[in-house]
Amino acid sequence: MTASTTATTLVALPGVLEDLGALFQRALAHTRAEVSASGDANAALDHCQVQGYEFAMINAELHAARSILGYSSACATTEGEDLIEARLAGAFVAEILTRLRGRFEKIRHLTGLTAAEVGRAFESPAAEAFVAAHLDPAFLETTAGQILEHGGHGRSLLDEDKQIIAASFARLASDIVAPQAERIHREDLDIPADILSALIEMGCFALSIPEAYGGTAPPSGHDNLAMCVVTEELSRASLAAAGSPLTRPEILSRALMAGNHEPQKKKWLPGIAAGKPLVAIAVTEPDCGSDVAAVRLRATPTDGGWLLNGAKTWCTFAGKAELLMVLARTDPDPAAGHRGLTLFLVEKPESDAKAFEYRQPEGGVLSGKAIPTIGYRGMHSYTLFFDNVFVPAENVIGGPDAVGKGFYHTMAGFAGGRLQTAARACGVMRAAFEAALRYAQDRRVFGQPLADYQLTRAKLVSMAANLRACQEMTYAVARLMDQGRGQMEASLVKLYACRAAEYVTREAMQIHGGMGYSEETAVSRYFVDARVLSIFEGAEETLALKVVARELILKG
Repeated sequence: MTASTTATTLVALPGVLEDLGALFQRALAHTRAEVSASGDANAALDHCQVQGYEFAMINAELHAARSILGYSSACATTEGEDLIEARLAGAFVAEILTRLRGRFEKIRHLTGLTAAEVGRAFESPAAEAFVAAHLDPAFLETTAGQILEHGGHGRSLLDEDKQIIAASFARLASDIVAPQAERIHREDLDIPADILSALIEMGCFALSIPEAYGGTAPPSGHDNLAMCVVTEELSRASLAAAGSPLTRPEILSRALMAGNHEPQKKKWLPGIAAGKPLVAIAVTEPDCGSDVAAVRLRATPTDGGWLLNGAKTWCTFAGKAELLMVLARTDPDPAAGHRGLTLFLVEKPESDAKAFEYRQPEGGVLSGKAIPTIGYRGMHSYTLFFDNVFVPAENVIGGPDAVGKGFYHTMAGFAGGRLQTAARACGVMRAAFEAALRYAQDRRVFGQPLADYQLTRAKLVSMAANLRACQEMTYAVARLMDQGRGQMEASLVKLYACRAAEYVTREAMQIHGGMGYSEETAVSRYFVDARVLSIFEGAEETLALKVVARELILKG
């Protein structure tokens, strides 16, 4: 397939995607009507979780397809860069179309669609010709040849300042993080001091904080694109030891900005930007998971403040941190739900131990124990126990009038966390893809390089296409969020990119064969690290059902 042929077939795709979008809307309308007629929307949503989950994934995959098509079209205006990007876009969208058909068939009988309707959307001459051309083995082999020749692909449409940022953090990742990444993982170590110092020196914790408060974000808002570029480069070297330390100050900074209590912003934001104190987030509880509104940790009034009692879990970096963002229930009435929650700042001393206990002068005790995990090592996650832990009244995020508003401040913090998780997924995917590319060229099987085999080449194209789509979708959503939009899109990119990271790292391990399963190669680390991405910052199912599907069905 020539460059002109590829470009021509891509031109026909918006119409194909428009037909699928219309089919999607008909399925949504059917479910929306059923939910509306039920008289109890929440109960009805719980009875249509299967189609709700598929709705969320269809929406995410359509969004990914549109994103890479837009990117490919923009690349076509740059001489010499259109062919490989158009080929990757074609391969990606062809894969998406085959996957989407299965999703529609799965819920067809639940959403009022007929076999004929689904067939017409996927079997139009344009759709059939496109899929046949872009999943043809000869096309994939030629595309893989270009990938092998050029060593993958770059970020052709990022502005020069973001390219400079990417290059700077790529050097930090390669020079300081990468040489230690395997040892940190294999020996289950904490982030070494030299990595933390380098992250602080490079301003990693200042990216979400406005310049007026000691950060580097513009006065108009967050520089989400810079955050994504930095996160991706660092995660490529180590997800936990480099890419993820940025998440906690990101979440807390956004929560403090949402609280908009000037004395708190002046007191805490400059220190957070400088890495003093390091911070952690304590929201999840043992029996609540991603159901933030079901938080039970109690906060009861006392002289000068509040006493916290209960437990939190999956509090990443809670040992090393000196400041915790803690969500607690200040209204004991269960009917208050999310309106009965308040967000607190809890101070504690730093600890390098996997189990710690801090006794406050006021008599309260905060203890923690690290949770063993199969991956994501370098930032230990803790279960925390609060026994009459005292918090001064001034440490209610948002000030004294913000009691009961903790849920909203928490959600404001997490919005950026979802986008950043997509960037982390892109970094892990890049590391896995680049390792697979090298190994496929070096490894000889039955007398020839592994990269010469048709199936290997098809795998490499699929991996590269998924990586490129996730990168572009992440950057596009970051730009939207810099404009104050893109909340739904942030959920969609997290859904897609985290699942894609599992696929890409799995294929990278498979290309390595037995060596991929061995701890002698880094791809085994990438594989277990990728698995956590669909769980934290909003588990895949919760995000799909409680955020995306709920928005689609109830709000339209």
